[in-house]
Amino acid sequence: MPFNIPIALTWLRIAMIPLIVGLFYLPDAWAAGWRDGVAAIAFIVAALTDWFDGWLARRWNQTSAFGAFLDPVADKLMVCAALLILLNLGRVDSLIALVIIGREITISALREWMAKIGASSSVAVHWLGKFKTAAQMVAIPCLLYWQPLEGIPLRIIGQVLIVVAAILTVWSMCYYLKKAWPEIRARA
Repeated sequence: MPFNIPIALTWLRIAMIPLIVGLFYLPDAWAAGWRDGVAAIAFIVAALTDWFDGWLARRWNQTSAFGAFLDPVADKLMVCAALLILLNLGRVDSLIALVIIGREITISALREWMAKIGASSSVAVHWLGKFKTAAQMVAIPCLLYWQPLEGIPLRIIGQVLIVVAAILTVWSMCYYLKKAWPEIRARA
């Protein structure tokens, strides 16, 4: 298993998940007033490491099969953990959480299967998936913070963007399944 700065950033993102989740297990009397802000900032830092680790790996030519495996796992764990927190807080609808988490599981399984049969290029990352990720990565900290910030209604922005992310989630899932369908049919 290679170890370099991009992979260390990915591990940092995974390590931040229990921190974010743990904040919401603190008693309200201890955490009132600062928990949502700290969780939102931690999520933003984690989301930035997602972009930065990939950029560094490409720039420094430190890409690896392990890094390519670990990075999307870290992303999915982070998003799913945040969605479960938001679901528990009543800040995201269960249907939206189910759609996003279900898509992540489905596409991960599809990519794994396509890689096993040597057809992973047909389900390579597409701009739809990138827009979906961007919408999620902006929506989630807005929903974690929940309060207006300098007059900006973060709750409303988060609610709109999480719906956009759910729509893009379904759209991108359909796109990837359509691209994989010839291989699925040929091997069924």
